[in-house]
Amino acid sequence: MKYVVGYRPDERGADAIALAGVIAKTQGAELHLVNVVHGGKGGGKDIERRALSLVPDEVTATFSTRTAESYAHGLIDAAKEDDAALIVVGAASNGLFKRFTVGSVANGLLHASPVPVALAPRGYNRREPLTRLTVMTGVREGWQAVLDVGTTAAARRHVPLRLVSLVEIDQLQQANFDLDNALSPARQHVNTVLAQAASKLPAESVTVTLAHGRNVEEAVDGIGWKSGELVVVGSSRLAENHKIFLGSTANKILRSLPVPMVVVPRDFVEQGI
Repeated sequence: MKYVVGYRPDERGADAIALAGVIAKTQGAELHLVNVVHGGKGGGKDIERRALSLVPDEVTATFSTRTAESYAHGLIDAAKEDDAALIVVGAASNGLFKRFTVGSVANGLLHASPVPVALAPRGYNRREPLTRLTVMTGVREGWQAVLDVGTTAAARRHVPLRLVSLVEIDQLQQANFDLDNALSPARQHVNTVLAQAASKLPAESVTVTLAHGRNVEEAVDGIGWKSGELVVVGSSRLAENHKIFLGSTANKILRSLPVPMVVVPRDFVEQGI
């Protein structure tokens, strides 16, 4: 298994390599560090040495520089050539209060990638393996692909899997719904998802959380996060088949997260990450 890592000689490049190394450690995946340039020289051996020096000792990695019209398409082309399971990039570096903002590179990937994309928060520097996977399992079309990826990834790594469904209370109140009755479909859904996940994983390693708040940001803040956690979300139903389109809810989740996030393309059917 191989992961393509978008590398630039800056903090975002270091964040991406750190996250890729964490995800790869328990998977035995190889990293391909890709420096995309628009023309001219790509920095030569100095850039390559700097990038490879950031990779954990126990992770195998290669480096290449490629020319492309856009950084996102250069990474997507590399992923297709490598038959990669994942593209890893750093978030934009201008988020003052939140660790995540989506820059132009990530935004391009989140509208075109045929493989899952992992986004590293600003300043991500973890070195230890993952401790838990959290799957955001909404009730809309596409949740099955997200569950399949999360379940497979958790099973391979022997880490706990947490299933989370978010409910915005403000929306319910605007629609004049009684909160308890309105939460009932969400409870039924997470129980359905729990049953599916428990059939593939040890029952004690799967938990369910029904999170609610006045808005998505408040619900996310109230969930509780572990160091070494990775969140998996699905693409919007507006996405083309087998591609990613980050919907409004996923955007809100991303802006509120203190941990890395993986976005899975619509109708993605490959085996895990």
